[in-house]
Amino acid sequence: MTFKIFLYIIFMVFNTSNEAFSGSEKTLPLCRDSPNCVSSEARDAQHFIEPFKIKGHPEEAWIALKKALMSQSRMVITHETDDTLHAEATSLVFRFVDDINVILDSQKKLINIRSASRTGHSDFGVNRKRIETLRLILQKANVIQ
Repeated sequence: MTFKIFLYIIFMVFNTSNEAFSGSEKTLPLCRDSPNCVSSEARDAQHFIEPFKIKGHPEEAWIALKKALMSQSRMVITHETDDTLHAEATSLVFRFVDDINVILDSQKKLINIRSASRTGHSDFGVNRKRIETLRLILQKANVIQ
């Protein structure tokens, strides 16, 4: 009996979809009601942040974004495809983890992005600041408007 339960747990772990991108259509996970999330696909003003508007070739902007993410301290890219990316940022003191989800829309020349805390209620604006810092880095690299 315990062996069956063990197998069931293993099966469920491997079949659970990652919050990064579930389903075939590419959309960012929704923000919860708490103010510790920003998303370019949010429909409310509290959580909305402008997507990155690509100037030139989408591939160049995508490469620059990955470099910008990796230049941030305590940031790790955990999953990526040709047009999606999931990264984790860990806070210095309390080791809280924030999820960063990114989708490249080459047709519209947009990068949709979301940054959200996994736990807690408020983030004191850390997630919004993180995305705006990335925006500045990519603007200085002249790949987004």
